[in-house]
Amino acid sequence: MSPSPAIMWFRRDLRLSDNPALAAAISTAGSRVICVYIRETNDSLREMGGASKWWLDKSLRSLSADIAALGGRLILRTGDANRELKAIQDETGAQAVFWNRRYDLAGREIDAAIKSDFKAADISVESFNGSVLTEPWTQSTGSGGYYKVYSPYWRAVQANYECPAPAEQPTDLDDPAIDSEALGDWQLHPSRPDWSKGFDPVWTPGEHGAIEKLESFLSGPVNDYGADRNRPDLEDGTSALSPHLAFGEMSPAQIWRATTSRMAAGEVDEKNGRKFLSEVAWRDFSYVLLFHNPDLATENYKSDFDLMPWQDDDALLKAWQTGRTGYPIVDAGMRQLWHTGWMHNRVRMIVASFLTKHLLIHWRRGEDWFWDTLVDADPASNSASWQWTAGSGADAAPYFRIFNPITQGDKFDETGDYVRKWCPELARLPRKYLYQPWEAGPLILREAGITLGKTYPKPIVDHKVGRERALAAYETLKERRDAA
Repeated sequence: MSPSPAIMWFRRDLRLSDNPALAAAISTAGSRVICVYIRETNDSLREMGGASKWWLDKSLRSLSADIAALGGRLILRTGDANRELKAIQDETGAQAVFWNRRYDLAGREIDAAIKSDFKAADISVESFNGSVLTEPWTQSTGSGGYYKVYSPYWRAVQANYECPAPAEQPTDLDDPAIDSEALGDWQLHPSRPDWSKGFDPVWTPGEHGAIEKLESFLSGPVNDYGADRNRPDLEDGTSALSPHLAFGEMSPAQIWRATTSRMAAGEVDEKNGRKFLSEVAWRDFSYVLLFHNPDLATENYKSDFDLMPWQDDDALLKAWQTGRTGYPIVDAGMRQLWHTGWMHNRVRMIVASFLTKHLLIHWRRGEDWFWDTLVDADPASNSASWQWTAGSGADAAPYFRIFNPITQGDKFDETGDYVRKWCPELARLPRKYLYQPWEAGPLILREAGITLGKTYPKPIVDHKVGRERALAAYETLKERRDAA
């Protein structure tokens, strides 16, 4: 007799290789694995942003094609996950359900309820780690708590992490004779306007795109990673794997295995390889913070910042969102984000510092914008990184550390290619003035075809004034804290 069917519930693990939950389903049911993706409608879950929905559409198409190539079919449903899984179990007679764990509180609570209900009905349920190197509760400090500073956390990971063997990949799947929604009906592309048209030339969502990108990075660029990762003017200074990781098209374990094996073979420089892996572990660290602080996307990690005198200025926020601040490195980053759904990490820090410090706008407004416009919007990394830059987070940059958008541009955009690409109206400006065009004289501006305030905006805030205002706001915070 053939085994009973098993349900594989895909979430942010849209791949067939090295997928622990899928491997367990195969071990249990052979080819009779029912592959399911549910567009959840539970109100407690944060809805995906527009750029993430674009990626999800492409990634599900890729996964569906891979499943179909093995003889199976990806079943799509919309609704409450518990109800939909129960319906699929009833339609198929499945006796087991498998998934990879998620670490946000709302997701964990939903999963716990589903697990409880199925077990009460004598249906087997198992969950696995398919998205982080080490789960948020596995690395403990000497006192038994969780790590709140990254450096000792990374040392602990290096000392304790044992990369598991790759999970088994399916070789054949059956096509379940049940209904599935049509992906096209989900209308996941942004509309009014469709600002995703620039994404296609940049990205190849799906497991195959992830594998190709990792291979390309490890074949050379990784060996300059330590020096090049802060340079937005370089096309391959970073791996750009973040959206693939965010959707689970590649596991962190796969990155770890590929990198360490090439380090052992002498193909990847040890120092640069370790630096690259430390950035993968930084993502894990963000999940530690989210797991232990479920409100990380909405509440200050450091409660002192509840007393911060933020300003609410929609005009300044709009100028920042649209890349019209008058600071070229900031504007280049925000335009890159809108056009490609992604921004270089160094520039993310610069634009976040500018919003929260020069403009004194709450980090939540920036986090919301990134959530909607980033293809790699991640429930842990997005909020943890915004709080880090704002000064309110764990292991955060001190609030008085205020990035100078002029010197940051000059230092890291070494060739000027980044600003010239995303702010083409400044392309003819000599590099001396590229990050502060208001310092160029009338003749130089005229020769470059620039009219400040018309072809390119004047700064919406003076750097010195913005910096002093931010420091004054921090002093106000401290006064309010001491008086409380």
